[in-house]
Amino acid sequence: MHAKVVVLGGDGIGPEVTGQAVRVLRTVGERYGQSFEFEPALLGGCAIDATGSALPEATLRLAAAADAVLLGAVGGPRWDNPQAAVRPEQGLLGLRKALGLFANLRPVAVAPALIGASTLKPETLAGVDLLVVRELTGGAYFGPRQEAQLDAAGVETAFDTMIYTRPEIERVVRVAARAAQSRRGKLTSVDKANVLASSRLWRRVATEVVAREFPGLIFDHLLVDAAAMHLIRRPATFDVIVTENLFGDILTDEASMLSGSMGMLPSASVGADLNPFGLPRGLYEPIHGSAPDIAGQGVANPLGAILSAAMLVRHSLGLEDAALAIEQAVAAVLTAGYRTADIAGAAKPDFCLGTEAMGNQVMDALRRKDNV
Repeated sequence: MHAKVVVLGGDGIGPEVTGQAVRVLRTVGERYGQSFEFEPALLGGCAIDATGSALPEATLRLAAAADAVLLGAVGGPRWDNPQAAVRPEQGLLGLRKALGLFANLRPVAVAPALIGASTLKPETLAGVDLLVVRELTGGAYFGPRQEAQLDAAGVETAFDTMIYTRPEIERVVRVAARAAQSRRGKLTSVDKANVLASSRLWRRVATEVVAREFPGLIFDHLLVDAAAMHLIRRPATFDVIVTENLFGDILTDEASMLSGSMGMLPSASVGADLNPFGLPRGLYEPIHGSAPDIAGQGVANPLGAILSAAMLVRHSLGLEDAALAIEQAVAAVLTAGYRTADIAGAAKPDFCLGTEAMGNQVMDALRRKDNV
């Protein structure tokens, strides 16, 4: 089995962490008879510097022809001017839209070895294992907008429009409901139906889809402000959460802190388009940013990128055993006490590792016969 993977290292620590994910993919491929062809390409700030575009046509062509895409991170202080005509995030948003990646899957589980790394009490974190499914190509990020300008009264005004259609809501709710069926059977839809018209449509359509197609699920609704509170107050009660783009962006960053560090968590963005294996042609990335303050120092946590590689082989290649092997290798390394700086806590100095050394530990765990 041969897979083509486009690697978008991006900006800041992106190339460092994706480099370790690629090494892990090669290692797990040796074990499971999977060969990889990795094709590097530009996205984000580095693409702006090289081509003037955050999403060059060459990158889009490669991504559209690949079996999967592995991404590091985009952005940084060099491109932070919000008034700039071309910005790094435009490349990421454009790639998601062009590839039709409408569902973002963000699992959040608290590794027992890292329960002390979170700012929450251990008893609050016990049993946390949830999945957030965020709608990714609609809402305020893609609706009609107006940059700041003077209106007829001379008042500076800007707007962004949150628009959703029935088909957009139906398809992402189906993705979340299927995920809930394969987990603990509970789905929570998050909206702001008490204020927003788009949320009232969201709530009505979500209710119809679940009642008609997934009647066996435990299903409820939460307003986004209540959801934000309960993610901190009682996170273990959630199984699968489905929500729109803007709310999902905020809630998933909040949920990431349950694990103690954004550097620990992976994500997958998938759509309806299938690769030659008959599986989603997905985009896989750790949820952290480009962390320019530590870029080039070799201290970034690669585990989120490595776990994103596990999601890649699971969702786009159908290699469940390989995905589990990667996840179990990461768990074994953490149980052994190895840490990067962001999750170091009271770790012994000899067990506090840099980016490459942590990657080496994961690969060593993968190669051990007892890691099955």
